[in-house]
Amino acid sequence: MSNTNRKQAALNYHSMGRPGKIAVVPTKPTNSQRDLSLAYSPGVAEPCLAIADNKEDAYKYTAKGNLVAVISNGTAVLGLGDIGAQAGKPVMEGKGLLFKIFADIDVFDLELDTKNVDEFVNIVKALEPTFGGVNLEDIKAPECFEIERRLKEEMNIPVMHDDQHGTAIISGAALINACEIIGKDLSKVKIVVNGAGAAAMSCTAMYISVGASKDNIVMLDSKGVIRADRENLDSMKAQYATSRDIHTLADAVQDADVFIGLSAADVMSAEMLLSMAPNPIVLAMANPNPEIAYDLAMATRNDIIMGTGRSDYPNQVNNVLGFPYIFRGALDVRATAINEEMKIAAVRAIADLAKQPVPEEVNQAYNTNNLKFSEEYIIPKPTDPRLITEVSMAVAKAAIESGVAQAAIEDWDKYRDALRKRLGKDDAIMRNLTMAAKRDPKRVVFAEADNYKTLRAAQIVKEEGIAIPILLGKKDKIERLIKEYAFELDGLEIVDPVAEVDNETERSKKFIEHLYNKRQRRGITRYDARKLMFDRNYFGASLVEFGEADALISGMTKNYANTIRPALHVIGAKPGSRVAGMYMMLTKKGPIFMGDTTVNEDPNAQELADITLLLDKAVKRMNIQPRIALLSYSNFGSSEGKTPTKVREAAQILHDQHPEIIAEGDLQANFALNSDMLADNFPFSCLNGQSANTLVFPNLESGNIAYKLLQEVGEAEAVGPILLGMNKPIHVLQLDSSVREIVNMVTIAVVDVQTHLKNL
Repeated sequence: MSNTNRKQAALNYHSMGRPGKIAVVPTKPTNSQRDLSLAYSPGVAEPCLAIADNKEDAYKYTAKGNLVAVISNGTAVLGLGDIGAQAGKPVMEGKGLLFKIFADIDVFDLELDTKNVDEFVNIVKALEPTFGGVNLEDIKAPECFEIERRLKEEMNIPVMHDDQHGTAIISGAALINACEIIGKDLSKVKIVVNGAGAAAMSCTAMYISVGASKDNIVMLDSKGVIRADRENLDSMKAQYATSRDIHTLADAVQDADVFIGLSAADVMSAEMLLSMAPNPIVLAMANPNPEIAYDLAMATRNDIIMGTGRSDYPNQVNNVLGFPYIFRGALDVRATAINEEMKIAAVRAIADLAKQPVPEEVNQAYNTNNLKFSEEYIIPKPTDPRLITEVSMAVAKAAIESGVAQAAIEDWDKYRDALRKRLGKDDAIMRNLTMAAKRDPKRVVFAEADNYKTLRAAQIVKEEGIAIPILLGKKDKIERLIKEYAFELDGLEIVDPVAEVDNETERSKKFIEHLYNKRQRRGITRYDARKLMFDRNYFGASLVEFGEADALISGMTKNYANTIRPALHVIGAKPGSRVAGMYMMLTKKGPIFMGDTTVNEDPNAQELADITLLLDKAVKRMNIQPRIALLSYSNFGSSEGKTPTKVREAAQILHDQHPEIIAEGDLQANFALNSDMLADNFPFSCLNGQSANTLVFPNLESGNIAYKLLQEVGEAEAVGPILLGMNKPIHVLQLDSSVREIVNMVTIAVVDVQTHLKNL
């Protein structure tokens, strides 16, 4: 992707729809005059008076307890430097987004237009009644040290400068585990810290807190080794000054056990790496490019344990492993500070988590079956769903034990469950599926490539490494669109079915003969087969059938029946299987899977049971336990009729033949989705008082109407239709799908191929 296109894509992302990345949404009903009178005047006076009598009631009646301020003055923004407070706002919004999606913490980002320490501190202090915590961000050293120190002393809510402590916590966990793997004593290892900014100072202090010896640490800044005889050393650097006769990075790393990079790209050479002690640990955390390139380091030594700040290499040192969960634990016990004990507890929790068996969804996201504690897995992956429980609970316990908590947690099991329920798995599912696709991209045929949105989606999946697009359509039109919109699709295969059939290529003749042989007893002549092969859906399905592509995406410009029919004729269903359509609806309460929404018009009881089995397998492939409700207008026979009877019979078939499946019916939709109503009225249900996450509709009409209503009125994002039961991966788009929807379906298709190949 060119710099120009990348720049424009980033600008488009931040400006499309409502500008920015975060918004404020109501959490209480506002539908009536009564609601508004309670929300504001006169009803709002009651909580105001309660808080006036007892300030702690602010946590009871307002959002304070789940609200963090992300505050910066824009003096040290990412790798951009001092760009000013307002220019740093997109980064602060991004930080707020991460707080929300990883720990369900709300954020107001505040950009303060001041470089004066006193002014900065006074502004933040005055805001204490608003927030439950303060995350300082992108403030240059040495001012950041003084700002954080004073705010921690003068405020009664948790304050943390993540640029310092986040990196320290994550790299501290990595260092502990790396030393354990190679059998070195942390208290004896020789450590070189290249960099002397805020992160380096905090990292070094953390390493000492968890067991490293200060006497074994050498620190460098842009002038070289920080030596005791250097003039005008500030107090922060002076504490790590050495009297050893070393001056350069090459001197410092000689026989060192550990290299910590918090500086700039490519400052460490292969020769320097070779001079280190046996089994060296290298955490090269400069971004986007580390102090020594990963490939160079691994080619230079085979006894190295290496971590970087990058997601495309093992052992990514990423602050998102820490700050959301540290604040989550601190907020939940209303801590007055984030102290050393809480930070060390986070270090230990992250380090310990890496030693536990890895959930299958994490393995799937990284396209592996064997992530385990080793040289290439010394810290957890950012997508690990256990981080919110393990780290948040460890921090909360440390806050209580160290005396800074103002609220107790009586039932830790209940707290663990509450943490798990905080995050629906909507966006998390697509993030994990995207990561899985990127680990092993497949060839996907885009059957309508002479369309702007299709080509835009093709460029995105190509750039992001999700898939290898094959473009189907009129070659001259595709090339004209690529040129007109400056798409970077060089090197992709463009296939023109009309030209191939007209020119009677060997490939087209092979495809025609296959279709004729397969459908000759269903009324298709050889002439018909040739005529049908002009259709890009027939040609695209044939590419998949003969292994020249792995999956097919189509349906942008044709109705569903005309898109699926060619795939059924060329490829067909799996032996002994039905074909059904499923939508994954990404809702605020988590994903809901719905079927059959696109294929079977009025299935009988056995067919309904078969469709349910397809959905059960599909949902399990996404590492979610299906809780299935077979829907009707009746609850367990409360109404009689053709539909309830059919649904009850289907449920009975499943109970008799597949007792391992959690499936219940007949049920009304509101009971299926409301766990309290279900438990109160039907405690015998095998859903065990839990709401259903997979809905099976009695006919195509009801399923199709339901998903479209949920999509439009419920503001749920629809991913699908995901075609189930086909012998090879074929997926059909909705008419006029958005670029995002196309990309999502390509992602699903690639993961479908990966699963299909594993099951061969």
